[in-house]
Amino acid sequence: TEDDFRKLQHAWSIVRQRGPENIFIFTGLDHSLPMTPEDLRWADDEIAPALYFDRMTALALDHLGGSADRHDIMVFNRLTGATLATHLTFVEPGDVVVGVSASHSHPSVIRAAAHVGARFTDTAGLDEFKKALARESRVALVDLTRLAVTYELLAVDDIRAIVRLAHDKGAIVYVDDAGGARVGPASFDQPKMLELGVDIGATGLDKYGTLGPRFGLMGGNRALVARVRAKAFECGLECRQMLYPAVVRTLERYSPKRVQELIDTTKAVAVSLRQTLGGRLHETPTTAQLLADDLLEIAMERGGVTQPPIVPFEASAAFCMLLLQDHAMLTVHFVGLPPGGGDILFKFIPPETLARFGGSEKFARAVDASLTKLGTLLRDPERIRALLLGDT
Repeated sequence: TEDDFRKLQHAWSIVRQRGPENIFIFTGLDHSLPMTPEDLRWADDEIAPALYFDRMTALALDHLGGSADRHDIMVFNRLTGATLATHLTFVEPGDVVVGVSASHSHPSVIRAAAHVGARFTDTAGLDEFKKALARESRVALVDLTRLAVTYELLAVDDIRAIVRLAHDKGAIVYVDDAGGARVGPASFDQPKMLELGVDIGATGLDKYGTLGPRFGLMGGNRALVARVRAKAFECGLECRQMLYPAVVRTLERYSPKRVQELIDTTKAVAVSLRQTLGGRLHETPTTAQLLADDLLEIAMERGGVTQPPIVPFEASAAFCMLLLQDHAMLTVHFVGLPPGGGDILFKFIPPETLARFGGSEKFARAVDASLTKLGTLLRDPERIRALLLGDT
């Protein structure tokens, strides 16, 4: 909404006031532009692709587990662009699309299905997927998410069963492998994306071991990728070719070891957070989480408020604004527009950023102080509006 953007603009004003060098980026994402001076020399849409496309393709196929004789790649402006282009290409109004993950599909998947007029059914796990598939006479597309929004991971055996069942139904399998493309192989000994037998899929280059930018990297069956590529260029969803060098550099510098470093740092922070949050801290193998409902409940308890004056999503937004305003901590809430969800995710924390901030105990103290301050603000909800949107 318009207010989402106003909130983001207010966050930007805080960054300006504090100075960019004083901000600690704890989004769990990396949005840098890893280009060398030589890369910048040829950074235009005509020369850059001529110089970098072949190298980019080879690196991308290796990253995704593809082979040049069967697979091709495409780079999008965002992972959301890849997902939307896939639905625009393979789904007609009224077609059935089934989502499957360990919990629920990302909002971008649901929006893409809605945009093309599909009848979308979301499922959690193999058993629910089987039942959903059995109810349909025809399924156009299956949206498979390896690492869910909740950071729960589908088992490889379940993924292979889902792919087999989908193909038996005549469906194309698209995998939203946002962070799973690296977390699965690097930390859980899972196959690379295209080794899972899927038809086509995409990952985000800002997630977990890669350096950015926030592009969507697609790989898959050559014929299918060619069709999606055509649709992407038609609709303006492609990555600008002048930035192909950045894709080359981020893939060259990727290391699976970095993924585990980020997870290990997050686990250290979780230990400190648990001392403050107790059983309300939810942990997955890769993240620590404060659910939006719990966040609002804690703040109400601390503020002595018995009836919630705001909804959990607004409480999460206010909490994240307090972290930024009072502690210079920029969280993932300010990355999406709108954010993907209301739960607070502490994830893939860079050890060097945590050390510069002052360590995991200081991190936990900032969280604790922000929850207490939010509780105070709940007594006067108009102050929360000012906190989120600034002076209006």
